[in-house]
Amino acid sequence: MLSPSGLESDDSCEVSFKDALVFDSKRVTDGSNQENGVWERRKTLPAEMISRHNFSVWSILKKCIGMELSKIAMPVVFNEPLSFLQRISEYMEHTNLIHKACSLSDSIDRMQVVAAFAVSAVASQWERTGKPFNPLLGETYELTREDEGYRLISEQVSHHPPISAFHAQSLKQEFEFHGSIYPKLKFWGKSVEAEPKGIMTLELLKHKEVYTWTNPMCCVHNIILGKLWIEQYGTVEIVNHRTGDKCVLNFKPCGMFGKELHKVEGHIQDKSKKKRRVIYGKWTECMYSMDPKVYEAYKKSDKKTGGDSKKLKPIIATEESDEMPEVQETVTVIPGSALLWRILPRPADSAQMYNFTSFAMTLNELEPGMERLLAPTDCRLRPDIRAMENGDMDSSSTEKERLEEKQRASRRERSVDEEEWSTSWFQLGTNPHTGAEDWLYTGGYFDRNYTDCPSIY
Repeated sequence: MLSPSGLESDDSCEVSFKDALVFDSKRVTDGSNQENGVWERRKTLPAEMISRHNFSVWSILKKCIGMELSKIAMPVVFNEPLSFLQRISEYMEHTNLIHKACSLSDSIDRMQVVAAFAVSAVASQWERTGKPFNPLLGETYELTREDEGYRLISEQVSHHPPISAFHAQSLKQEFEFHGSIYPKLKFWGKSVEAEPKGIMTLELLKHKEVYTWTNPMCCVHNIILGKLWIEQYGTVEIVNHRTGDKCVLNFKPCGMFGKELHKVEGHIQDKSKKKRRVIYGKWTECMYSMDPKVYEAYKKSDKKTGGDSKKLKPIIATEESDEMPEVQETVTVIPGSALLWRILPRPADSAQMYNFTSFAMTLNELEPGMERLLAPTDCRLRPDIRAMENGDMDSSSTEKERLEEKQRASRRERSVDEEEWSTSWFQLGTNPHTGAEDWLYTGGYFDRNYTDCPSIY
């Protein structure tokens, strides 16, 4: 039985989901990570990342200034062992915030927690300078977390332009979170700029509320020389389509003295445009909210004392690199503030593991019995990513070239036959809340009938 959104209702999905025992870690009874009959998710990768110092990205990118990078084949050494579909699933790392929003009775309180979730969705990008693998057309990824109460399915629905669609659903019918993302990457000489086109839609079903927003811009500095560093910038507007409440968040660019690096500031206003809460913090660390009048009084007082601007040194940009500012990763907490979200600490060996979070470490893991239940198009079965994760860069490179050639051959064959590509789990439609074009989940994935899936690996 299908719900209006196209996702199976609790009654219809329960049998197939329980049968897929591999996704309930408490029911797994074998495997190398087993402890007392309980499957423990891994806390590290099979192999450390190799050094990129001996490879020249300039030799590849020098002819690409101003170009869109999605069509440029990059060596695997500059990648991280995850597909972009898996990277998208990292939006769900802080699902506890959605559950929190569902539990609140006041719409402004819900909005500030949703705002914290929108910020937390980009937090895993901090120091993640490796490029995820471009998904193959028809590639999928599923993520089911009974402990967090949700499951997600994503699919690469278009290759030119590259578009990734995803749909996550609460197992208790509390929320749905979905979107389609078209990342535009451009190389500007010393940096790569990523514009994450696409709308995020969060539905809180109990409250009959829908929130939409777009993600901020992202820039990776010093692609050629110097220390790589990342900044997020731009304005993010979150709209509650039922109440008319809006949250405006300003992801601040670095600035001359680096004082604004990683900072996020904004406010929540009701439908009459009255400011109800101020939001502030850093996307790399934490977010707080407080009363607007108290915030303004604090800011005036801070200006009179001169703040900390005298302690800061200007950022020096040379022809070779953009110097990363020395920034104190601690938010000054204003008295009267309420903590909305704080980032989880990363594993001790994260720097040797592509700067992955604990959540990211688990995304490509094949738990016992999982392979027989996954769609044959799932990222975990992709050989070039698996080889890279295991530290075999030569095999990863060979497999990547083979898969890309297979994809090109398939495209040529469809062109000869004048055949259009057919997606499996999403279809192009209109987002009913924004009126914009969007890829919408059509249901059926968790019935686990994959006989019509394409052979892409």
